[in-house]
Amino acid sequence: MATSVTLPEVADTEEFGRRLGGLVRGGDLVLLSGPLGAGKTALVRGLAAGLGVSGRVSSPTFVIARVHDPAPGGRGVPLVHVDAYRLGGHLDELDDLDLDTDLVDAVVAVEWGEGVAERLSPDHLLITLERRDDDVRVAHLHPHGAWAGRDLPL
Repeated sequence: MATSVTLPEVADTEEFGRRLGGLVRGGDLVLLSGPLGAGKTALVRGLAAGLGVSGRVSSPTFVIARVHDPAPGGRGVPLVHVDAYRLGGHLDELDDLDLDTDLVDAVVAVEWGEGVAERLSPDHLLITLERRDDDVRVAHLHPHGAWAGRDLPL
């Protein structure tokens, strides 16, 4: 069952991600979907802040994946930030990233992951971001597998 959260400002999107970052744990897969400008990277910036990882979070479009190691004082869980847009649905390229290995210890967040990255784990949270005409974002949370029984940052 999907749950929705209204995010009036970019800061609200980042705060939502920060709350999510306080709940996720190593092995979690978060898929982000939505059009350009919907707030996928802003949400991951918040997720990174909630995890307490090092490095500036920006869209990994040109490098496809970035690893953010735990920072001193963080939660001790790395973040792997992936942009699947350039993969164009080529599952062999997704396999080349060895994300299933990262899913043992890290939180893996995949932008443009819907329809591509679900196969990494039946236990994943799909967040579909919508950008309304008034520039307000709405996050629709779709928990799958073990995520269905977990608390969500509403």
